[in-house]
Amino acid sequence: MAGAEDNAESANAGGLLAPEWRHSALVTIDVQNDFSLPGAPAEVQGTHEILPALRRLLEAYRTARLPIVHVIRLYKEDGSNVDLCRREAIERGARIVAPGSDGAELVDVIKPEPSVRLDADELLSGHFQRIGPNEWIVYKPRWGAFYRTDLELFLRERGISTLTFCGCNFPNCPRTSIYEASERDFRVVLAADAVSGVYERGLRELAGIGVQAAATKMIVAGLNAGPADKRSAEH
Repeated sequence: MAGAEDNAESANAGGLLAPEWRHSALVTIDVQNDFSLPGAPAEVQGTHEILPALRRLLEAYRTARLPIVHVIRLYKEDGSNVDLCRREAIERGARIVAPGSDGAELVDVIKPEPSVRLDADELLSGHFQRIGPNEWIVYKPRWGAFYRTDLELFLRERGISTLTFCGCNFPNCPRTSIYEASERDFRVVLAADAVSGVYERGLRELAGIGVQAAATKMIVAGLNAGPADKRSAEH
């Protein structure tokens, strides 16, 4: 996307909005089978195509020993925890990211280990499920990653000032989560080639609230510019 390339250098600019890579975390949004795979029941077009870039980001953050948080949805089959716009469909029998189903699982290519599976009971209880040395899953009940979750506290405890967002369907959950992060004074980077559904006007609107849009290669370069901060790596 041209906008991402045009704005890539700004991700390494100075000032209060500039990413602090040694104090950054990667946040993936809804990269689950039912949303991401071709032919899935709730496939979001373009998500499968961004998986290689997303995987490259994950590999870079794992190498840097910086936190990764996979934010996911789970729709109970009775519809009790589902957004109003989708609740009726679930109540009528649609089975999308149902707890315990293969469709709810993270896409295989982004898992730290093939054996990783969601612990639906733990996640629905609001706990963070640890799946790697610096990698966790958290359930969000609505669009935004911070809504009724402990994500902000989790990040603050680890000294995180900068969030890099990637994942599924920019107009909905990624965009909402980015605005929530901005409201909490995190420095925010959008990995524009690792998010499905990105469009030029959206990039301009994010620039207006200080979000840096960057291509994956620029983010990886920022991470590689110096050693990972020990304070983040030890948690």
